[in-house]
Formats: sequence, C-alpha cells, structure tokens
Amino acid sequence: MDYYKRLKELRLKNGYTQEQIAFILHTRQEQYSKYESGKRELPIRHLIALCCLYKVSSDYVLGIEKFVK
Repeated sequence: MDYYKRLKELRLKNGYTQEQIAFILHTRQEQYSKYESGKRELPIRHLIALCCLYKVSSDYVLGIEKFVK
C-alpha cells in the first residue's frame, strides 16, 4: 500500500478532517490534500507528528509493516 493511501485511511479511522490535520501540522488543507493524493511528498516532520497523533510506527504509515502492533 502506498503511504498516501495509509494517511487517508488513518485520518478517516480516527475521525479527522483534512482541515483538522492540516491545522495540527501547521499547514494548509490544500497542502495536506496533496500529501493524501500522492501529489507531494510528506515531510519527515509531518510523518513524525502523524505517527505520534495516530500512535502508530512510521513503518506502518510507510507500508513496511502491514498491521498496527
């Protein structure tokens, strides 16, 4: 699974909107939307913040691990 699909999956599973996640990441909703659609690469600082928010490993977000431990 591509990581951007996992970003959307995690966001929806946790009940967040793109606007809420963008606020948490200190970016615009339009920018975050590009991360979820695969049009822009996710900066490492955002990856770390999302892993902390969702309480998952970066390996899970990046698709290296198939399941949450």
